[in-house]
Amino acid sequence: MSGAGTAAGILLAAVVFLSPAAWGGEIHMAAAQSLRDAVNELADGYQNTHPGVTIRRNFGRSGTLARQIEAGAACDIFISANRKWMDLLKGKKAVEPGSVSTIVYNTLVFVGKRAVHVRGMADLPGLERIAVGSPASSPAGEYATQAMIRAGIAGRMERKMVMARDVREALLYAERGEVDGAFVYRTDVLRSRDVTVFFVVPQDLCDRVAYPGALTVSGAGKAEARAFFEWLRSGEARATLERHGFSTR
Repeated sequence: MSGAGTAAGILLAAVVFLSPAAWGGEIHMAAAQSLRDAVNELADGYQNTHPGVTIRRNFGRSGTLARQIEAGAACDIFISANRKWMDLLKGKKAVEPGSVSTIVYNTLVFVGKRAVHVRGMADLPGLERIAVGSPASSPAGEYATQAMIRAGIAGRMERKMVMARDVREALLYAERGEVDGAFVYRTDVLRSRDVTVFFVVPQDLCDRVAYPGALTVSGAGKAEARAFFEWLRSGEARATLERHGFSTR
């Protein structure tokens, strides 16, 4: 090879080595809809301090996301709004078992817009319509159903429930006054000026709202994904999550 060719080769290698794309990478992340605002802030902040890293985000119902991952959708990190869908992927060997851990916690509340007399679960049968996320794929709906069963009112609520696609649609129904109230997460209410919290669902009536996260099998093999997933449990990330109304303990 000529001297000129050698020099050109060295220059090209240097450019490739120094290019952010060469040492950065693309991370595909799927997260529960209720985490949208917090995760967007976290991902944007991380990208700003890690040039070359791009975090692609997919938000939706936990059940829908889990089925997409099971079907082979590109995903390196998955955060569900309950353990059911994470357990499903563990059983399918789609996530790295050793990486599964709770990222954050939330609280289930009942909210409404109208001036109705609601102080607790016992008052719900007196309402005409309440919104709840579909239990088939919405963890918020599962928690709400569990609470109604344990409170002994499920049988009286069957014809009163308006099924929403997810927790944010349930909140929208309440904001519009189309229902007397809705079961949503406390973090969703913090962004709304149109509803008030009637009551917090007692902890003994449903499992604690926990968000387990994990690296998928493909994500476990990517250094960028492992680094970002580990950062999600840092003090900086936890402070951001708490500012959005989540609990990290």
